Amino acid sequence: MAEYAHLSTVDPELAPLLVNLPPYEKVSAQTRRERFETVAIAVVKKNAEPFLPSAEEYKAEDRYIDVGDGIKVLAKCVTPVPKRGEEERFPLLFWIHGGGRLEGWILGNADMDDYTMRTISVNVRVSVVNCEYRLAPENPFPAAVDDTFAALKYVCIPLLLPLSFTQLVQVASHPEEFSADLKKGFIVAGASAGGNLSAVLSHLAREDPFFKDKPITGQHLQVPLVCHPKAYPEKCTWDIAADVYDMIDFYNPPPEDLRFSPLLLPSHKGLPPAFVQVSGLDPLRDEGILYEKVLREAGVPTKLEIYPGTVHGFNAFYPTIGQAAKWRNDHEAGLRWLLEQK
Repeated sequence: MAEYAHLSTVDPELAPLLVNLPPYEKVSAQTRRERFETVAIAVVKKNAEPFLPSAEEYKAEDRYIDVGDGIKVLAKCVTPVPKRGEEERFPLLFWIHGGGRLEGWILGNADMDDYTMRTISVNVRVSVVNCEYRLAPENPFPAAVDDTFAALKYVCIPLLLPLSFTQLVQVASHPEEFSADLKKGFIVAGASAGGNLSAVLSHLAREDPFFKDKPITGQHLQVPLVCHPKAYPEKCTWDIAADVYDMIDFYNPPPEDLRFSPLLLPSHKGLPPAFVQVSGLDPLRDEGILYEKVLREAGVPTKLEIYPGTVHGFNAFYPTIGQAAKWRNDHEAGLRWLLEQK
């Protein structure tokens, strides 16, 4: 949108770092995935390593969550080690990964955000469930939605054992297994494709009676895609959106399906408070800004941060520039703000 065009002026610190950025290349999903897993994830983790807390400050373990039909997805879980006098149960952050350079749904995994989530867990004092999902094109829409929504439910449910033929007794609960107390806060969050899935899960949970007594209390959407480009109103289209089409085509969602395009919901009233982070030189910029506006006008508490002149995923790939430091600080502050909203 023209009113936001000034946000596209490249950040002066970032400009020289983008000179050698390879151009968009139309290749197979498998080729993209191999390149990402062999190169990009290592770079992202190396960039996040300097911010890691001491290993004595948290507990990390891998779990596999049954999402139905014999399918299990990996969840990398992190819990802060309680400080003196601190309770052993923390708010829960359910994190969903993206795919780096607008390539969510077809690549990426929980490992890419593992170090960042360890830092977030310790600094914000939350238990993190960093969840994977099946990738396209082998598993097209709505596999990612189904997997993450089933996993979200899993972390909420009590663990019941039979006391008799007619009685069940609750002996524990999955939140307790994750050192979480949902009454202290229950946030869904993610970047890019993970931001899309977080927005989708927020509205699915709003409609599902399962969550009536354990509602999601916040959604954190980093550079989210919230509307299929083919469902944009004609006056809102822009050329750069064409770069996104290939990624979406691999996933293959119907353009107006609300499980992909939450911007098109008939009502956004009653959705959880939202913290949105948007990059100024990102093809997803305008819809992120618009989604925050739509939520706010529906009475949803919102917080929006914009990073002018930055590209999609800049915070992970260019962590030394000033706006990346601001992003990290805002990330933590925004999560604390969401926890205050409950």
